[in-house]
Amino acid sequence: MNTKETIKRTVILLWSMLGVAILTAIYAYVWMEIIHGRLVWHVKLYFKGHLLMIFVYFVLIFFFSSTFGGLKIGYLKPWDVFFSDIFAIVIVDIVSYLQISLMEIRLFKGDVMFTMALIQIAFAGIWVFLGGRLYRLFFPPRKLLLIYGDHPIDDIQHKFATRKDKYQIVKLMYMGEDEEVLNDEMISKEYDGVVLWDVPAQIRNRFLKYMYARNIRVYMMPKISDVIIKGSDPLHLFDTPIFLTREYNLKVEQRFAKRLIDIVFSLILAVITSPIMIITAIAIKCYDRGPVLYKQIRCTEGGREFRIMKFRSMIVDAEKDGVARLAGKHDTRITPIGRFIRAVRIDELPQLFNILKGDMSFIGPRPERPEIISQYMETMPEFAFRMRVKAGLAGYAQVYGKYNTTPYDKLKLDLSYIENYSVWMDIKLMMLTLKILFSPEATEGVDENQITADKQH
Repeated sequence: MNTKETIKRTVILLWSMLGVAILTAIYAYVWMEIIHGRLVWHVKLYFKGHLLMIFVYFVLIFFFSSTFGGLKIGYLKPWDVFFSDIFAIVIVDIVSYLQISLMEIRLFKGDVMFTMALIQIAFAGIWVFLGGRLYRLFFPPRKLLLIYGDHPIDDIQHKFATRKDKYQIVKLMYMGEDEEVLNDEMISKEYDGVVLWDVPAQIRNRFLKYMYARNIRVYMMPKISDVIIKGSDPLHLFDTPIFLTREYNLKVEQRFAKRLIDIVFSLILAVITSPIMIITAIAIKCYDRGPVLYKQIRCTEGGREFRIMKFRSMIVDAEKDGVARLAGKHDTRITPIGRFIRAVRIDELPQLFNILKGDMSFIGPRPERPEIISQYMETMPEFAFRMRVKAGLAGYAQVYGKYNTTPYDKLKLDLSYIENYSVWMDIKLMMLTLKILFSPEATEGVDENQITADKQH
């Protein structure tokens, strides 16, 4: 790592820790000066007790900020960082409130905690804004050279264009140009890195070795095989590394833990959200007198078909012509109530009963319709790989992608989950799902030409 990069990472780390420290300091002040004085305990805390309370808060706010992405100043969009901080603050303050209430053996009056949370959120907004300004001031966008293959480059250019604050593609070069010219361009001081887009493995490996030997930063979009290899297990049987890709995915103990989490959390959420489900059902019924639930054939582990349940968000007989279609960005079939419940994901709540039944899991690749799977598999046979595990209410592709992320990219994201599965990953994705519920990008419809564009892969 060069000096510039070391300084950059150090500055970001220090700024992130400063933010966490100030949030903790706000809590420390409120705890010691206000809350502690209101307690009715027979025994008050001494200095070490205060330190323990403050330390626990610091650990929690650091953990949740890190999990949701609230410390990634400069890496995520400012709004995403701020949104992550809001989630972290709300969750940690609720946990702290419950902690204080348990210590009091009664519900503590929450006005102070509520005011503290508002102050912390206001600070987080200022902190993120200043951090973003400082990042852009001292760390301008990286200038990149894009080397592309035979496929169109509009998609990758559009993706990088959404992060103009971090990246700037200043030159495009085709992989088939003279190799000496390409090599000279790669090592040019004009660029801060090189992007390899859809370059065949043999040529890509040659480029990669050349740049690795010269300490050049490379951004490479993986193929399906790369994702599978990344999830393999390293073996040391001989005097050469071996990567093992297994014929099965989840181990017995992982399946047990995953099923236990599914049952416990789906029961809890079904009880908590039951008032919301009742109100939604009444609203749908009153709007057009049509059915409340919409049942549809989807595919889960091993291609097994099941009936998924959702609150109906479209008009009755939305697909009376029998043609399976994904919802578009401005789909006229969606009712006003449907548009709202889709935006906040209320329409997905009946799937808690699919989870209890065992057709789905909390986390896993989103289940697709058999007709759409067949359509994708005509040009992308690897799409079937998503069904190596049970379908999920939310998944890796929903957390790190969007509703309208292309099927090829969704497949790579879902395979990243399948090949690197752990119980902790499920828990982390469940927490991150809370964040995307309020992200408008996560519920956008697909473009009409999306499937066609994916056929080029």
